[in-house]
Amino acid sequence: MCPQDDRSKKESSADSVSEKSLQDTYAPKSICFGCGPANDKGLRIKSFAVNENEATCKWQPEKFHEAFPGVLNGGIIGALLDCHSNWTACYHLMKKNNLIEAPSTVTADFKIELKRPTPTVGPVELHAQVAESKEDRATIHAELRANGKVCATCVGTFVAVKPGHPAYHRW
Repeated sequence: MCPQDDRSKKESSADSVSEKSLQDTYAPKSICFGCGPANDKGLRIKSFAVNENEATCKWQPEKFHEAFPGVLNGGIIGALLDCHSNWTACYHLMKKNNLIEAPSTVTADFKIELKRPTPTVGPVELHAQVAESKEDRATIHAELRANGKVCATCVGTFVAVKPGHPAYHRW
């Protein structure tokens, strides 16, 4: 999820991608289980923009993330792809709409396909890119890879919410 306030309509002068993750840059106080930097018990993924339409992430599973020995839990896979896709959409909408702050985005829908067991030895890599976008939403295609193989895919729609929505300014 991404923060937003009334100053967000000002044009951004910086197009360069930061060394800090999108989460640490735009929502350092977020407690989201998947991507919140302030959630000590969460997954704390770190997404990095490749450009305004793509983002990548490397994440290391631990034993307590397993469904059974050596294999990552499907719910954790879903959370990884959901949050990483949401941040890809958030950054894209921010750049597309010339905002200086990231819009508050939420998941409207997402579909995960588990292609093969995801090993927990070594990191997993997430890659997401914008497939389609409108002013307030983006459809994202994402993959989770381990050892160079696609283990899961995601297609989802992520929407920038406005004041009055329960998720607006909640992080």
